[in-house]
Amino acid sequence: MAQPNPYLLACDQPAALLELLRSNPAIASCQDEHGYSLLHAAASYGHTDLLRALVKEFNVDVNLTDEDGETCLFVAETPKIARCLVEELGVDINKTNDEGQKAHEKMEADEEFPQVSDYLREALGVAAPAPADPAPGPLNAPRPIPGNMEVNIGTMSEQEASAGETEVDPEFKRRIDELAAREDFHSEATQNELRDLVRDALTGTSIETSEREVRRRTD
Repeated sequence: MAQPNPYLLACDQPAALLELLRSNPAIASCQDEHGYSLLHAAASYGHTDLLRALVKEFNVDVNLTDEDGETCLFVAETPKIARCLVEELGVDINKTNDEGQKAHEKMEADEEFPQVSDYLREALGVAAPAPADPAPGPLNAPRPIPGNMEVNIGTMSEQEASAGETEVDPEFKRRIDELAAREDFHSEATQNELRDLVRDALTGTSIETSEREVRRRTD
């Protein structure tokens, strides 16, 4: 009968693994090709009784490291497991991995297990990192609105948008239409009249004002 995989048992069947270890104690300190040990598995899956048995009953080195130079403390996912490793089993809380990081520094770099990181910082007497500076605001940001003022932001209708715009004097339009209908429309005199009307329309002069000006010039 094939022997069950001890790493799989360490995940969710710690009692079955303990039974296997007692029949074959030599596998208690085994590691896979990446240096992952039963200690790492027990710490990662939160089995405190299995951790205690591996260290105290089967004499596994609690500071056993994997291929990255990390002990089982680096994979502790709860403060309970971290406290058991640090306060009961004597794991080296100052141990650094191959990148020079302690367990809490690795967790913070990976943004994982903040409660464990907080516990380890407290155990080390290390202050929490300062919060990141807020993102800078826009340049030349407007001043705050006074408390006695309100600003309503919305959309403007086409009618509101065109309110106040100067409309063409209907009398101008009528006079231009009359000129356009004349048989001598292309004559110099009629064209001069048309130019005068257009100029008065563009400058905002009304028909009444224009006629007064004409009378004043001819009187």
